[in-house]
Amino acid sequence: MDLRAETPLFTGSDWDFALVNRIYEAIEPIAVDEMKLNVYPNQLEIISSEQMLDAYSSVGMPLFYKHWSFGKQFVTNEMLYRKGLRGLAYELVINSNPCISYIMQENSATMQALVIAHAAFGHNHFFKNNYLFRQWTDADGILDYLEFAKRYITLCEERHGQLAVERVLDAAHALMNQGVHRYPRVRPRDLRREAEREAERQAYRESIYDDLWRTVPIGAKATTIARDERLAVLGLPQENILYFLEKSGPQLAAWQREILRIVRLIAQYFYPQRQTKAMNEGAATYVHYRIMTMLHERGQITNGAFLEFLQSHTGVVYQPTYDSGHFGSFNPYALGFGIMTDVERICMDPTQEDREWFGDIAGSGDPLEVLKDIWANYRDESFISQFLSPRLIRQWRLFKILDQENDSEIRVDAIHDERGYRRIRRTLAHEYDIGQQEPDIQVVDVDLAGDRLLMLEHVVLNGVLLDEGDTTMVLQNLANLWGYEVALSEVDAENRNELRSHQAQPQPEWMR
Repeated sequence: MDLRAETPLFTGSDWDFALVNRIYEAIEPIAVDEMKLNVYPNQLEIISSEQMLDAYSSVGMPLFYKHWSFGKQFVTNEMLYRKGLRGLAYELVINSNPCISYIMQENSATMQALVIAHAAFGHNHFFKNNYLFRQWTDADGILDYLEFAKRYITLCEERHGQLAVERVLDAAHALMNQGVHRYPRVRPRDLRREAEREAERQAYRESIYDDLWRTVPIGAKATTIARDERLAVLGLPQENILYFLEKSGPQLAAWQREILRIVRLIAQYFYPQRQTKAMNEGAATYVHYRIMTMLHERGQITNGAFLEFLQSHTGVVYQPTYDSGHFGSFNPYALGFGIMTDVERICMDPTQEDREWFGDIAGSGDPLEVLKDIWANYRDESFISQFLSPRLIRQWRLFKILDQENDSEIRVDAIHDERGYRRIRRTLAHEYDIGQQEPDIQVVDVDLAGDRLLMLEHVVLNGVLLDEGDTTMVLQNLANLWGYEVALSEVDAENRNELRSHQAQPQPEWMR
């Protein structure tokens, strides 16, 4: 009999580094040997509240270039924290190899165990195995690339001046959400190689435009052919605006192109996280709940520690009802964890309804293997559309409302009954489709023969136009980078009618 399994790891709230190490050594075999989680090597960093605020300001990265917006974020978060208007996360985890988990000094011993299970094994497994992270991120190279980016931008500030670099970063940050490839490329990203290649890259020459237009014949028919040719040469339409500017911006210097490249590669690194928030947090919450429960069952944490854990866990997965006055949206922890625990029930104790809806997993008897397959092969939209069960819809009392702009009343369009299950599930999944939540804006043409007007198009879905103020500011940044006029047309997705247009001219002093 292993007496150590009956001895609590700790009895109070105090901890030291030796205890944190013992907690980790108790959790690791449960996660790796028993749950068969596939994780990167772990690196735990214990940080203060001020260091956590600093990590907030630099999007959680341990290495990052300097920019005024990060300082602004730090001051804002610090003020709210000191006034008691905002709490801090118990942990912060980095998708890297090794996987870096920041844990707070202020945590109790119980909370240190919780966050190690949650971040160092739950999030870690998800980062390493989910197809979006494998496709779009390079955990092996991200830290080296961030070090290169910090060093490169510092060097640019020394050579070209802080103001000139700041202008490029400001404009690139404004276009960050339009700086990602949404579909897979030919080969995975190797960020270490990207940093090495910087020294080899040369600025793209403006001569491509001369070569293209020098041979264009005169005439309406020839103009049509030439347009098709230039669109093919320039790779238009192009959804990744930062990529297009990096490759084709006529007035950008080599160092400015490299900064655009840095910003878009970092934007691409975060792209999967925007598509897997509910799944990622749900997986980490499911893992920490199972590990902490097993520690308690084996006597490795006391009843008091387990009650402290349950209090924290219950707060994390709390979901306000629509009429509570606190409802804003679905809590990703509650949504992800709720569906995953329901999948566990379906695998172990299915009803006839479950067998009809989930015949491939109902009664399988191995929920963890089913969940690991889900964690690896789905994103939020597909996860909800496939695994939100009728039982959970009834339990959560979900319903769908229809709010049409031209109608004077809001209509309840579906409720939790036989006719409404699929419509509710489809509608909720639709809310997590990044293609529906982010505007579809693409570069569609460039008037290279004349004034080099850069033309963009926003395909309007469900009549939702861009915010006028934000559009004006973002287009101004785009015009500054392009160096010539830019025009954006908002067109209806169904009939292609233009609904609104926007223009911007570059600021003359910007490129000085």
